[in-house]
Amino acid sequence: MQKLIKAGILIALLVVPAFVFLFLKAFGTNRYSLRTYYPRVDSTTGEPIIRKRVEYRREVNDTLFHQVPDFALTDQNGRGVTGAITGGKVSIVSFLFTRCLGVCPKTSAQMSRVQDLFLNNPDVVLLSYSVDPAHDQPPVLREYAATYGAKPGKWFFLTGDKEAIYRLVREGYKLPATDTGKQTQSLEDEFIHSERLVLVDKDRHIRGYYNGIDPEEIDRLVLETRILLDMDGQQTK
Repeated sequence: MQKLIKAGILIALLVVPAFVFLFLKAFGTNRYSLRTYYPRVDSTTGEPIIRKRVEYRREVNDTLFHQVPDFALTDQNGRGVTGAITGGKVSIVSFLFTRCLGVCPKTSAQMSRVQDLFLNNPDVVLLSYSVDPAHDQPPVLREYAATYGAKPGKWFFLTGDKEAIYRLVREGYKLPATDTGKQTQSLEDEFIHSERLVLVDKDRHIRGYYNGIDPEEIDRLVLETRILLDMDGQQTK
C-alpha cells in the first residue's frame, strides 16, 4: 500500500506541473506594462490631454503622449532617410560623434551588442545621431559604422542639418545637446550630449531611458525591448 501511495505522489508531482504549464500556455495571457513618457498637456488648463474612444461599446479615455517628430536626414551610405524608417518598428536610439574618445565608443559597443541580439527581428531598428554633423559626413560615418559591425537597413548613423538634429534631440528625445564652441584639445568639452539610450515604440512614444555605458542598464533595455515587442504582439491579435 505504501508503495502505491508513494507511486501516486510521484506521478502527481510529475503530471500536475505539466498540466499547469500546458493550461497556462494555452489559456494564459502575459500582461506587461512599460511607462510611457511625457503626457501631452493642455496649455490653457495644465491638465493632460485625453482622447475618448469606444471599445467594446464602452467609452474609454486615453491619455495622449508626446511623440518623437519626423525627420529628414542622411545615413552613412549617403541616402536621404526620414522617420519612415522607423514606421511600425521599435527604435533604439543613441547620440555620438565619431571624434569622441570618451563615452561614444562605449555606447556604440553596447549598441552593437543590442544589434546582435535583435539582428533577425525586423521589428527593431537602431538609430545613432551625430551631434557633430559638419565633420561626420556619410563617408566618415560609414567607416565608423563598419568598426562596430553595423548592418545595412538595421542600424542607421544619421547626419544632416545641425540645427535640425539638435532640435530633434532636445525637443523630440528630451535630452541635452550643446555645441559649446570651445576650441580645446578635448572635443568632449565642445560637443556635449547624453550617453543615454532611448527606447521608442512603434507609435513614436518614448518608453525608456538607459545608461549607455552600464551593461546592467543595457540588459534592462534588452528585456524591456522584448516586453514592448510582446505587448505590441498582443495588441495586434
